[in-house]
Order: sequence, then structure tokens, then C-alpha cells
Amino acid sequence: MPADQGWDGPWYRVRTDRFEASFLPSTGEALDGVCNADVEVRLTADGSRWSATVFTLAEVGRLVERWSRTGEALEGRSFWCSDGLVVREPGIDSKTQVLAGLLDDGEFTQVLQRLHDE
Repeated sequence: MPADQGWDGPWYRVRTDRFEASFLPSTGEALDGVCNADVEVRLTADGSRWSATVFTLAEVGRLVERWSRTGEALEGRSFWCSDGLVVREPGIDSKTQVLAGLLDDGEFTQVLQRLHDE
């Protein structure tokens, strides 16, 4: 599926025929183990930009467990973020496949948050 992928400064960019996804993994994190990353997606068809923070189920569990100890997020009793997308599997490739699947299913614009140029 990816036509081209690689590092561009702190961003890991994945280009397909339908979109370019720019992921921001943690420094030194193995790409196949990324469990929590911001992503900006630019659609090829119209140039529109979209964003999400993509978490694995395991990462959500880890966060709420930590918050239960620190008192954050109602002591770990809740989890939310305005542009959150929860996926099952870690890794940039897995997240890219989910983005493509959302486009295929017509759900992409309902799930990701549109970014507007100022």
C-alpha cells in the first residue's frame, strides 16, 4: 500500500496514492511498536488536512492505570481526547492500514478532525 515512507525531521511520513500520513512517534521508538502517536493526514484528492491521536487499546489501558495512581482523569475512571482514534495493533503500518480502511468505508471524515489553514 505505501508508495513511499521515511523520516522527515521528527515526522515519519507515509505516502500512498490517496493520502500522506505524517506521524509523530516518540524519539527512539521502534516504528512497529508505536502505541500512541499524533498523525496529520493530507488527502491527495482535495489537499484537505486531518488530524488524530492514535492509541492502541493496550496504551489506553496503560494510561488509565497510571492515572488511577496519579489522580488524573477522575483517577483513571475515564479516557477521552477530542481527536482520539483507538486501534487494536501497534505500529505505523497498522495505523496506516486503519486510515486507509476508514477511507474505504467512508468513515474517515467522521473520525478524524479537519484542520483548516489560517
